[in-house]
Order: sequence, then C-alpha cells, then structure tokens
Amino acid sequence: MAEVSLTEGLLTVWHSYRLSILVAVASIAVILRISRKFQPKSKALTASSIPPSPRSQTPEKFEEIRPGESGKQVVTEKAAPKPVAGNEPVQKLASGPKRVSGKKPLKVGRRPEPGQGSPVSFIQPIIFYASLTGTTERYAQVLLEDLQTAARERADPENRGQGLLPPQIHDLSYVDFDDYFTTAPKPPSTSPGTRYVYCLLVPTYNIDTVLNTFLGHLDETHHDFRIDTSSLSTLAGYSVFGFGDKEGWPTEEEGFCSQAKELDRWMAKLTGKKRAYPLGFGDVKNDAESALKEWSRGLQDILFDILENGGLGEGVPGSGDPLESDEEDLDDEASDESNGKRSKRGKGQSVVDLEDIKMGSDAQAGSGSPIPVDFTTGGKPAAVSQASEKEMVPKTSPTYAALTKQGYTIVGSHSGVKICRWTKSALRGRGSCYKFSFYGIRSHLCMEATPSLSCSNKCIFCWRHGTNPVGTTWRWKVDSPDLIFQGVKEGHYKKIKMMRGVPGVRAERFAEAMRIRHCALSLVGEPIFYPHINEFLDMLHAEHISSFLVCNAQHPDQLETLHRVTQLYVSIDASNRESLRKIDRPLHRDFWERFQRCLDILREKRHVQRTVFRLTLVKGFNVDDEVIGYANLVEKALPCFIEVKGVTYCGTSTSAGAGLTMQNVPFYEEIQEFVLALSKELERRGLDYGIAAEHAHSCCVLLASKRFYVNGKWHSRIDYDRFFQLLEKEKADGTSFRPEDYMRETEEWAWWGNGGFDPNDERVYRKGKKKALQAAAE
Repeated sequence: MAEVSLTEGLLTVWHSYRLSILVAVASIAVILRISRKFQPKSKALTASSIPPSPRSQTPEKFEEIRPGESGKQVVTEKAAPKPVAGNEPVQKLASGPKRVSGKKPLKVGRRPEPGQGSPVSFIQPIIFYASLTGTTERYAQVLLEDLQTAARERADPENRGQGLLPPQIHDLSYVDFDDYFTTAPKPPSTSPGTRYVYCLLVPTYNIDTVLNTFLGHLDETHHDFRIDTSSLSTLAGYSVFGFGDKEGWPTEEEGFCSQAKELDRWMAKLTGKKRAYPLGFGDVKNDAESALKEWSRGLQDILFDILENGGLGEGVPGSGDPLESDEEDLDDEASDESNGKRSKRGKGQSVVDLEDIKMGSDAQAGSGSPIPVDFTTGGKPAAVSQASEKEMVPKTSPTYAALTKQGYTIVGSHSGVKICRWTKSALRGRGSCYKFSFYGIRSHLCMEATPSLSCSNKCIFCWRHGTNPVGTTWRWKVDSPDLIFQGVKEGHYKKIKMMRGVPGVRAERFAEAMRIRHCALSLVGEPIFYPHINEFLDMLHAEHISSFLVCNAQHPDQLETLHRVTQLYVSIDASNRESLRKIDRPLHRDFWERFQRCLDILREKRHVQRTVFRLTLVKGFNVDDEVIGYANLVEKALPCFIEVKGVTYCGTSTSAGAGLTMQNVPFYEEIQEFVLALSKELERRGLDYGIAAEHAHSCCVLLASKRFYVNGKWHSRIDYDRFFQLLEKEKADGTSFRPEDYMRETEEWAWWGNGGFDPNDERVYRKGKKKALQAAAE
C-alpha cells in the first residue's frame, strides 16, 4: 500500500509541474549547446582574420608564417619579438594561415644586427648606379677607382684582420632589387665582422626609367606589412649622390636632382636613418666630377671612421636647448617613423620663431628648463692657493650636468663649445644668422665657444637658464690656452660630424664646415675673464680663424689690455644705471662706473678695433623713452657699429622670476621704429651714423658709422683674407692698420628694406606660415 501511495504521489507531482520541468530541462540544454558552440575548439588561426588588403589597413603587429622543419607552419611575431638563446625570435606552431593582430606592440629594443656581436673588421662598399646615356656609369667608375685607391693606400699592413675591402659595383638595371633592397646582404660566415655600405649614384630624368621602378620598389618595401619598415637597418650606412642639369632645372624646387632626393629619403626610412654622408649634388654641365671627388673624400673618411669606432655614432636631432635648437621639422620621415608620437625631447618645449614675433604671434614658449643654479659666493675671496685647486665646472657638479644637457661640450674645467641652430640651418641651405648679412660670416663655418663659462652678470634674458657659474673675480683653476684651443676645435668638429645624418644637410657645406673659419666668443660667460685670453686669440689668428669677442662692459682692466680682435662687441643692455641694474643684475657694486670706463676704452680703440654696441631691447625695461639715453652712450664711445636686436624669450623660471614674459618681446615693427628714432637722434647731434643693413628673421638691424659708407654704398662686411694679411704684417714690422682697411661692400639683399635673407638659400616656412605672412603683407 505504501508503494502504491508513493507512485500515485509522484504522478500527481509530475502532472502538476511537468510543464515547468520540461521548460527547465530545455533551457539547460539550449544553454549548454550555446556555450559549446562559442567555446574555441583550438588555437588554430582562421582565414577570416586576414584583412582584405594590406594597403587598406596597416597593422602595428603581425605574425609571419614560414615553413618549419617538420613541415608545419611556423608563426613568428614580428612586432614584439622576445629574444631567446641564439637571438632567435619566439616561435609557435599553427596549422592555419597567418593572423594579423591589431594590438599595440610592446616597446622592445632593436634586434641585434648581423655581425654586431663581433667587432667591425671589414667594410664592403657596394656602388649602385643608373645610367641611360653612360654618363653616370662613367662617374661610377671614377668613384670605384677612388675607393679602390683608398683601400690600397690606407690599408694597415700590421693589421690584416681589418680594413676597407675593394668595392663592388652594380647597374640597377641588371640587379634583382629583392637581393639588395628588400633585405641587406648577410656577412659571409668566414668574416662575421664584415659590414656593408651602399653608395648610390643616380641621375634625374623627366621620363620613365628604371629609377621609377626602383623608387617604386623602395616605396612598396617600406609599406609592405609583411616586411620590417627598416629592413635595411643591418647596413653600416648608405649615401646618395645625384646628377642633374641646372640649365633645364636650375633649382631644387624646379626639379634639380629630385630623384636623388627621393632616393635619399626612402633609404633613410629603410635603413633606420643610417645616412653615412650627406646627399651630394653634381651639375653635369658644370662641376659634376669635382663635386663627386669632394663627396668621395668625405665618404672615405666616414668609412674609416666606421672601422675605427664600430659604427656611425650618434646623430644630432637638436642642440638640447629649446631656444637654440632648430625648430623646423628635420623631414617628413620623422613623423612617419614615429606614427605621430612626440619625442621625449619635444615634450613641454615650444620655440618662438622671431618672425612670429614680427607678425604679432602670441605663441608661448615652453616651461621645460633646467633648474637655475647660482654659484655666487659671498664674503672674502678665497686664497690663491685654494683657488688654484678648485675647478669652475667639476664633472660631478649640477652645472656640468645642466650645461651638457643643453648641448654644451665642456672643455677642461672652465671652457665650452656648442653649435647653434643657425649652424644647422646653414648646413641645410636654409639661411645663416644676421652675422652673414652684416659681416659675411657663414654660420656653418663658425664655431661658438668660450674660454670662460663664468660671468659677472645674471641677465634676465640669458639663454643659459642661469646654469652657468657667476663671480666677480677669477678664483678657479686655470687651464692652458693650448688645452682649450684644441679641446673646443675637437668638440666642434665632433658635433659637426654628428650632423652628417640629418636630412637636408648639403654635402658641399658639410665638407666646408670641417674647416673652421670664424670663432664667436659669445657662447656663455665672459671671455675676457679668462686670464690668458690674449694667448688664446693668438692661436685662433695663427690658423686664420677670425675672432668675434663679446664682453659685458664689466671688466675694464681686461678690456684695456686686450689684443687686436677681428671685431669687438660690448653688450649695451640699458641706457641708465637703474635699467642696467634691473636687466643685467650685475654682481659688481660699482657696475655703472665699470660700464662707463669701458665706454671710454672703446672710444680709444675705435680706430684700431671694429667696435660694436649690441643693444638687446626688452620691452618694458629698456625701450620706452630711452632713445636719448642710448644716444648719449653712442656719443661717448663712438662705436663703429650699433646692433639693435629684440630680446628672445626663453620661458625659463629664471626669467619668470625677474618678471620677463612674452609681453616683453618687441615686435619687429617696434625694433624698426626704435632704430629710426635712434638714427634721427644721432643725426640731430651731428653724429655720422646711418642704417646699413637688417636681418628681419633675427629681429635685428645694423646702424653704422659713415666711416664705412664709401662711394654711396655701405661696407659693413669684412675682408677676412685682408685682415690676416694686415695682422701678419703688423706682427712682422709693426705696421698698424685701421678697421677701414679690411672692410667689404654690404650685399644688396642685406640693405635696409630688403629683409636680409640670402637669396642663394632656401626659405622654409612652417605649415600655413607663408600664407599668413603673404596675407599680412597684402
């Protein structure tokens, strides 16, 4: 009975809830089926993940499939390989086709290059050329003979395991591009230290030739998602020389050597910017062979540098100083390679272009700057015995770190050298600084150095961010003039050499820059503060290097005993005592008396030295109602020249603490108005001065004494060869000479009203800036 009752009870429950039970069971079945359907059965790759076109989307990370030893496909991750033993990338097996992943790759170091595990033992140059008429082929044979001669003559008989190998030569019409320009040749197993350098000689045609096919191949190789964008980075370097016809295409803008420029750009991308020597040009109707010979000599030096140093070394993306670095983009390749990312160096930095100031730009400079370091000491000066042991800028000091970060090379314990942005601009054919317009100094031939990093002022507009030492007396160890002279030259040449890989650097100017012709002793600090400044000047002049020395009118004793220089500057930053105290913030208590005494000395030297007043105008400090005060100073010293320049705001905490902002930067129109007012005041006083030249891009104007106005033309430039002839004659027989004896005529394009930009250089504008200037002019 109990069993019957249990069965009846279950049946009752089933009939009462059967619908709910069936629904629940069906739901569970559906859920299980769905979960099994969406659960991946294996980790095999699927064909559906392949994008329809490699051109339509370029992945940042992909996996390449190649046959494995077992017959299975091997997938290699190209974007972010993890190195393992033997420098092989991590591999994993898969049975399906390759898969492209859109994930952002991890930041990893560059892969080891073949042969880099061993020291560089041999350099193998490979010459490539393209030629329709046979002209370029003939020049390629000239280069081949030059490199063969260099390999023989510069071989080291004591070191048979290192040297320059005889060059190979190939016609681009007959080579398989994949063999040389998709991946670089691998060094032979018997000589793993062999590295390859490509030397490419190409003409430029306005018809379809093998060059069009070749350039198209480089384009496709760079953009092929299956191939590393820098697939030729294992090369030791490359260099391009182009041939053109200036009769048909006079300028680069009109097409002169345009295909060589394009080839140089693609090779920079494919090699990871391993430009061994700047792009060279030759005019087939004029100087092609001589230009090629000069380019070949420079290239040979680089090849032996690679053997000696194991590589090209570092390049110079900028000087490190936000004020003086070249704000123009080096090339479109920089943004292309970085995928729009800003470099660390560019963060927080913005450079104010002086022509933006001219047109009333309200751009603000960045605030990224070193912390100011003040080395002023109080109390009695240290004893001589202690001073002889103390270094001005020890290598472990904060000031050494700050200055080197800004791009300075510190020489000895108290000297320095640095290349400015105008040097880099001139190397690229983009214009020299105002010294070229006024005095004929080409910026790429000029070395900017100082024998003393210390200064006795703390000017509010100083570009050095307050990081240089200051003091009123020399209390440091003194380095010999010879040590400083050799050190600054070596430092300058090293920085110039580091520019060889910068896009746009012209080969002929790079070669010229390896011979210093001028020295601007105005880098930082006070040059005449150095106890042996006259011996240092003699060393410059002995090598026919002109000397432009700038002082701040606070050291009259040193100024009085200064030997002859090519041109002597004195900074005149204010017209009265109170303004000078606010702007220069001098450390000497008798600064105004020292200033006045220096003016008297300048008056005495005006017929021996080319003397220059340099007025740096700071709106709100030394511009308004100070024309008469400046005229008084000019009347007192009667300098040969007066430079009037607007201050450049550098945005440092030093200047901000002094109350200097962008509002204190005068527009170029205000500089012009000031110059006209000063010229009128000098004329009213009967002083023979006139406006001789201008350089609008530097916001700078030059007034000159009528002593330099001859036959209706200004002669502000310098005949440097004549200067050294007269200097040597003076040393030989005591024959004195005057500044008028070595003057040259000012170029017409530098005259007042003509802007002052050299027409032989190329003016480069930032995006949209040229249109804005044209609209403003209209």
